[in-house]
Parts: sequence; structure tokens; C-alpha cells
Amino acid sequence: MNVLNRTKSLLKDTFSMTGHLDTDTAEAQIRSNVSFRGPNAWILAFSVVIASVGLNVNSIPVIIGAMLVSPLMGPIFGIGFSLGTNDMKFMVTSLKNLAVMMGIALLAATLYFLITPLNLSNPTELLARTNPTIYDVLIALFGGAAGMFEQCRKEKGTVIAGVAIATALMPPLCTAGFGLANGNFNHFFGALYLFAINCVFIATATYVMTKAFGFHQAEYQDVKVRKRTKFIMMGTTLIFIIPSILSAIVLIRNNDFDTRAAAFVQNNKSLESAIIYDYTVTHEKGRYLLEVYLSGDKLDDEQKAALLESANGFGIREDQISIKENKSSKNLLVADIVKDIYANTERQLAEKEKEVESLKAELREYQNDSIPYIQIAKEAKSFYPSVKTIGISRGSSVSTDSLALRKTTFVNATTSSKMKEEEETKLLEWLKIRLNTDDVALTITTEKAEATRKPARKAENTEHKSI
Repeated sequence: MNVLNRTKSLLKDTFSMTGHLDTDTAEAQIRSNVSFRGPNAWILAFSVVIASVGLNVNSIPVIIGAMLVSPLMGPIFGIGFSLGTNDMKFMVTSLKNLAVMMGIALLAATLYFLITPLNLSNPTELLARTNPTIYDVLIALFGGAAGMFEQCRKEKGTVIAGVAIATALMPPLCTAGFGLANGNFNHFFGALYLFAINCVFIATATYVMTKAFGFHQAEYQDVKVRKRTKFIMMGTTLIFIIPSILSAIVLIRNNDFDTRAAAFVQNNKSLESAIIYDYTVTHEKGRYLLEVYLSGDKLDDEQKAALLESANGFGIREDQISIKENKSSKNLLVADIVKDIYANTERQLAEKEKEVESLKAELREYQNDSIPYIQIAKEAKSFYPSVKTIGISRGSSVSTDSLALRKTTFVNATTSSKMKEEEETKLLEWLKIRLNTDDVALTITTEKAEATRKPARKAENTEHKSI
């Protein structure tokens, strides 16, 4: 019980906000940062140009720098704060300044992309801002909450800068300007949708935090206005969140197919007489197509069937895969083909070398286990003249008590006369040294005993046959 109480006390002390908040200073700061006049307008324009250059040349550090410079967060926090405090006059002011901010940003970005001489064939950082998902909603929500905590706490830090980077308000506006400059309205509306998601959910998080922190509330003059405001907030949230969820579902499905396609290609990189040296994946309106490019001998029907069966094992249907033999994808370089062939050859050589080493090891083990029967027989005859025959074999013995299996060398020696116990001991020790093993099972029989035992076995056999 004491442990539980201490745990509760620790959690309470850890997450308690008592003594850490200064709502009066936070309110003054939020209200002062809404305006876009004078220096703020120029700083915004400059930061838009910086971000546009970063997007144009795919430079992430430049884009991050622009997000740190831009003063975009003020009006968005103002909207959420005004909703949370029922201050409709401040709401109008915040919305006006947000519109001014968007106008300045779109104008600066459009002018830059109209005059820039750079024209990238694959502007990935631009395209990344045209297809928002539910993950962008989560980033905006938690980013807005973190921003409000920073606004309200007494000890100021660098959270606002981090929120500006995480929520990425600047790049979507620059991408929208890129769409306007190039007449690409898919980019324009996609980027504006991402910007709107950021604005709506940062404002929503600000609204929740404002209520939670107990800021002074203005009273609605009309109850209908309060109800209408809440209805508009809920409707706006649904309008923006539902398409983002659908977009996230598509993104997850696309990523899942990409992962399965990559695993399939890696698993079938090297075929019997050909290699897969490249592949492309296309997503179009819910339809997926994997194109694999092969180099080498053409596949026969059986090999193609095996390849398609392997693809099916990775969840890729036959109508979702296209086999291109001795063809190149549009973006493939000759150097890439040579590199893949070289890598495949190196891998095959490594596998062969590994197999050769394994066979060599087996051969060495076999050679080490081989017994020089003739030489041992000569030496045994020289040291122990009474030994007439000697049989040696390697095998295993099992203890009937512990059922432990161990390797044993069995030696059966036939002597002309019975050996003394001391001689038997010496013979056993010599055999251990000569055969290089401590586990020798020695059996010694005399020729007379052997001759006596043979008729007995013959009689037994005769008796057995007569039954």
C-alpha cells in the first residue's frame, strides 16, 4: 500500500502544473503575436523565399532554417485562443491576419517559382507536401498542444521553434505557390489542404489547452452564437479529418505493397539462369503493379510459373506483376546493371567457396579418423609377439544407465597364448597413444578359445536350422 501511495505521489508531482503556468503573460504574448504588420510581414516574405529555395533544390536544412525564421504560428494560436476564451472580436482579428499571412506567403512563393531557373525532374520535398494524411493531423494536434504549454509556462524554452519545424507550416504554402506558378492545381490544392489541416488542428489543440488551463472566459451575448460556434468547429474538424484518414489508409496500403514487393525481389534476386537487376512499383487509383526487370537467359514456362508462385507467397497476385526480360526501366543506368551482376557473381562465388571449405573440413576430419591398419599390426607384432590378429573399428557406445552416447574405438586382438594382466594394460595404453584417443575398448581372446567358440556357434546355427 505504501508503494502504491508513493507511486501516486510521484506521478502527481511529475505531471502537476501547479506553479509552472503564467496565463496572464501567455495571453498578452498570444495577442501581441497575431499582428502581421511591419517587420513581421518582411520576415515572413524572406522566410518564404528561403523555404522555396530549399524546396526547389531538395535541401532539408534550408527548409528547416526557413521554418525557424517564419512567424506563422501567431494567428493560428490566436484563433484557437479566441475560441477557447469566447472572444469573437479577437477571432476576427486573428482570421484577418491569417489571411494576410497566406497572401504574403503565396505571393512571395509564386514570384520565386516564376523567375527561378531551376527545374528539378523529381522535386521530392515539394511532392511530399501535396498528399496529407491522418499522421499530419496528429502532428498538428500534439504540436499545437506543446506550443500552448510553451506559451503558458513560466520558464520559456525552444518548444515553439520545435513546433514550427514539426508542423511544417511554411513548406505547404511554398508548394502551393509552386503549383500556381506552374499551373499545377493538384499541387496547389493538395498543399493548401495540408496547410489547412495544420491550421485547424493547431487551433483545436490551442482551444483545448485554453479551456484546460482556465483562461478568463468572455461571455457569449447570445446562446445561439455559442451553439453555432461549437457546431462550426465540429463540422470543420470532420471536414478536414475524414479525407486525411482515407488518405492515410491509402498510404498504409501503398507502403505495405512496396514492402512486400521489395521482399519478393530480394528473395528472388538470383534465378537459375537470370537475375532481377531492377524493379518498379506503380500505385494508381488503388491498383498496384510490380514490374521486374531480368537479365540473362529467358525464363521458360516452368520458371515463370515458379516466379509467379513465389510472388503469390508474398501476397502479390499474378495480375499485379509484370516480367520484363532483357529490358531496362527508364531510370536504370548501365552501371547499375553491371553493379548488380557483379554483386550477384560475388555472392555466388562466396557461396561456392563456403561449400568448398566445408568439403575440405569433412575431408580433413575423414583423414584424421583413418586408421593405418597394416602399420599398427606390424608395430603390435613387434611389441607383443603373442598377438596374431588385430581388428580396429571406430563406432559409438551407449551407457544403459545414463543413455549417454560417446565415440569409441573398438580393438579386438587375438593372441597365441593368454596375456598377463600387466601386458594387457600396456597394450591398452599403447593403443590409446597410437590411435590418439583415450576411449579404446580392448577385447583380447586366445586362439584356443576362439577355436573352441567357433564350433559352438556352428552347432547353434545347426540347431536353429533344425527347428
